[in-house]
Amino acid sequence: MAQVPQPLDALAVRTWCGLALKALGQAREEIDAINVYPVADGDTGTNLYLTVESAAAAVEAVFAGYEAGGTQRPTLADAVRAMAHGALIGARGNSGTILAQLLRGMAQVLAADGETAHTDAQGLRLALRRAADSAREAVAHPVEGTVLTVASAAADAATGPAVGAEENCAGVARAAYEGARAALAATPGQLAVLERAGVVDAGGRGLVAVLAALVETFTGESPRVAEGPGRGTHARGDAHPGMSVDEDHARVHAHDTYARVHGDSRGVSEECAGAPADGAGPAYEVIYLLEADDAAVARLRHRLDALGDSLVVVGGDGLWNVHVHVDDAGAAVEAGVEAGRPYRIRITHFAAGDVHTTRAGRPPREPVQRAVVAVVPGEGLALLYQEAGATTVLARPGEPPASGELVQAVRRAHAREVVLLPNDADLRHTAAAAAEQARTEGVRVALIPTRSAVQGIAALAVHEPDRRFDEDVVAMTSAAGATRYAEVTVAERQSWTMAGICQAGDVLGLIDGDVAVIGSDVTETAETVLDRMLAAGGEMVTLVLGDDAPESVATHLESRVRESYLAVDTVVYQGGRQGPLLLIGVE
Repeated sequence: MAQVPQPLDALAVRTWCGLALKALGQAREEIDAINVYPVADGDTGTNLYLTVESAAAAVEAVFAGYEAGGTQRPTLADAVRAMAHGALIGARGNSGTILAQLLRGMAQVLAADGETAHTDAQGLRLALRRAADSAREAVAHPVEGTVLTVASAAADAATGPAVGAEENCAGVARAAYEGARAALAATPGQLAVLERAGVVDAGGRGLVAVLAALVETFTGESPRVAEGPGRGTHARGDAHPGMSVDEDHARVHAHDTYARVHGDSRGVSEECAGAPADGAGPAYEVIYLLEADDAAVARLRHRLDALGDSLVVVGGDGLWNVHVHVDDAGAAVEAGVEAGRPYRIRITHFAAGDVHTTRAGRPPREPVQRAVVAVVPGEGLALLYQEAGATTVLARPGEPPASGELVQAVRRAHAREVVLLPNDADLRHTAAAAAEQARTEGVRVALIPTRSAVQGIAALAVHEPDRRFDEDVVAMTSAAGATRYAEVTVAERQSWTMAGICQAGDVLGLIDGDVAVIGSDVTETAETVLDRMLAAGGEMVTLVLGDDAPESVATHLESRVRESYLAVDTVVYQGGRQGPLLLIGVE
């Protein structure tokens, strides 16, 4: 009996997100390995995976909300809007930002109201066309031979004469996939850096995997094609779930490609759109979410385009994701401040070892001996850690980093020895998995089980990269262990705690991970927590203020320490959007 095709509805969106996440998870290492454009930093597969992971989580949240309310299923519009929003707020890197705009373009068609609404094969055709066009519009200087080319080819194939007017969604998806696959195979002939490295475009490779998942969504079968001799198929490592290429061979090929591209790249030079003529390339990648109106974003585009290259600005309706490569990261952030309210700011320093490729024929930078990689809860602390020389991974409230992100951070540190600071008790197993993976890549990694960012600050304060690795790790571990930590936060719901039953909205003071104080005032609760911590002694108090903490709380606590605890010093840092209102450390 023939299978009934899956209709274009909310369930199809949910299924597609899940299958795309699975496909990118299986292909992540291979895509990372062939990532040479616009910057050969080996993270395109990971960035695409994390972007789709955020999209899938948003769709699941919508379904969970409907089920909790007794409604069986959300509408197609609900699902595609959630998918696009999740991808936008979770977009990582150049490739993830473009993918977010592709999904947003599809949502603009599939979630349209009235006569413009389409929930059939014609809607899917129009959605793919809008996706490709909007992604191209979002890139300041589109380059052929990239994911933009692959997306356009998919849309052309889906709307071309080969697809009949009465074709169903499965046929449209299959045509788009075949068009994308053919375009991907041709990318080395369009972009010289791909030709020299012997690879297809990594972003385009990821999009082919996403489109293969779309075919499987509507047919129940992953597309299978015969192996061919051309670029982008078996010869170039373009294997993905559904293709008839042996998985072990693809994995070996991925590692071989990574070694060729990232380990011996003397023949590879950067050809980023808008890159300086000498090939030096910008030093930083800057990414942030931005709340701003259309007019302000238009001005921002112009200003950022003058500052750097690889500019991609996606989004709309007041929320945007901004991505740019620049030499002056501060200026890029300041431009966002002038345009609106930037947050979730990520700054990656290529010059510190994030890029493993030759630029303009120069030899690759030698790895440093030792580095510190730390997970931090807010942008303010990220800057503090970076100023101290650490490579950081930002942990947003409710969005802990995956082990793959930590592995990427270890690679960006470009060091033979790495000290890893998870700064969260719940991240210990994730960090341990990342450390084990990094060790298989030849990096010596020591995991210090810091349970709070203030313990990480204490560890970083005694870090000395010139002494023996073991001695440095022992000293950092000792400093972290001698630091008691606390946080002041607001309860989200009624709950039983070690200090009694709290209600939603109560102010909670947690000491060493357990609720010790339940109060109604932030400053009073913080003072009680600090007094309890200092009752056991201490020489240094560290306060890290979140954006939502009262401005007066730090001044009050500093006065309290000065008046009541002789010979105890206090230092205050701004943590940004860190989740807790206040972090406290006592050494």
